[in-house]
Amino acid sequence: MLLTDGGEPLGAAASAALLTAEQVLALAPDDASRKAGNKLGAAGSWSDTGWDVTGAVWGLCKGSGSKPYRTVVDITGPAYRCSCPSRKFPCKHALALLLLRASDDAAVPAGAPPDWAEEWLAGRRTRAEAKARPAGGDGAAGPADPEAARKRAEKRAERIGGGARELEQRLTDLLRGGLAAAEQAGYGLWEETAARMVDAQAPGLAGRVRELGAVPASGPGWPVRLLEECALLHLLDSAWLGRDRLPPALAATVRTRVGLPASPEGPPVRDRWLVLAQYDTPEGKIVTRRIWLYGEESGRTALLLSFGAAGRSPAQALPVGVTIDAELTPHPGSGQLRAELGERAGVPEPAVTPPPGGTVTEAIAAYGQALGGDPWLESWPVTLRDVIPVPSPDGWQLVDAEGGEALPVAPAALNRPALWKLVAVSGGAPLTVFGECGHRGFDPLTAWPSGAGSSGVGVTGPRTTAVAAGIETVALI
Repeated sequence: MLLTDGGEPLGAAASAALLTAEQVLALAPDDASRKAGNKLGAAGSWSDTGWDVTGAVWGLCKGSGSKPYRTVVDITGPAYRCSCPSRKFPCKHALALLLLRASDDAAVPAGAPPDWAEEWLAGRRTRAEAKARPAGGDGAAGPADPEAARKRAEKRAERIGGGARELEQRLTDLLRGGLAAAEQAGYGLWEETAARMVDAQAPGLAGRVRELGAVPASGPGWPVRLLEECALLHLLDSAWLGRDRLPPALAATVRTRVGLPASPEGPPVRDRWLVLAQYDTPEGKIVTRRIWLYGEESGRTALLLSFGAAGRSPAQALPVGVTIDAELTPHPGSGQLRAELGERAGVPEPAVTPPPGGTVTEAIAAYGQALGGDPWLESWPVTLRDVIPVPSPDGWQLVDAEGGEALPVAPAALNRPALWKLVAVSGGAPLTVFGECGHRGFDPLTAWPSGAGSSGVGVTGPRTTAVAAGIETVALI
């Protein structure tokens, strides 16, 4: 029997959070798990279910064998354990258990966890306490050799510099020969160049080079777009080669853009963080998960990144529309949006208000200001207040209900069913919408209908679930 377990250990919490069905489904690693979880999320499949104030939910689910699967979830992670053979986190049984609790209070009563669930929960608490204790001197591993680390960093920087100079020469050859040569050469030229950047240990440069290969096939106007991307790549090359003359924040951004890892630094920020959005993006052989947070007291927006290998979703997951009490440590670089999730207190709670939004003009200004610190920035997180989705000759746009200004919806969003979900939720009325504003337009990720918070009802697709003191939050991706 293979036991599945995911999430980071956390301390005990004061109360248990009730997630909506939509928030539960947002935790699923893929569509197949969502469908399977929905199918099993009925009382007839479960027995010996329960929950307690620490954030634990447990139950036994009928399986194909003689023994039911033992499933327990710790909402504070969230973290999951199930005796099924699935390697997904969460598995369909964990999703089904949370869906059952979201839809039927009587099916999952309050109580004390059974021994098999308590054993796992106690182990998490023990690991959390050990993690919180400062490391002692006895048996502690000694610090890494700083001199050896410095030499490795210098060697890698030298390799990246060589790759940047080679890339500069290739860009020069392209411009001298004319942009039409890029269409004739096909994708092979760029793939070869990207491979050279990988050899130079500059994955960030390699990724941008691969993107150039797709531009000639992107439709009318591609030479202009190719020239723009080549200019940005040249700027990044030049910035790396002259990084010693850059301001510290911009130099840190350049190091990140070429692909050098960066550790979080600076004092942690303790706040109540509203989970704005969560979505996965396949990137080669890995899956990158992005989670956007908003600090209710600090007013900061933060980005959590986690990665999963091929066939496995990232372990870190937070339900959209809940608030967590936690510390975040920012990464260096312009904007300092990326952060690492640190110590947490309590369990996720339903958010009571949407994030404060701004106008379309303010959103564009925020993106423009962010570009000053990071010229390679594709988009910037913004919340729009009182906007209405309306069709336009080129697709859709979000129109300011009062000022008459508008932002076009990004082409990538036009091909997703979430656009129609946004239109349906609006029904012609103003919305608060969170998303990413960039040079391609606005990509909506989450919406709050007008008057959100007054009804205390969470939208869950085909059905709705009441959430005490919560607001209506609609995840669009």
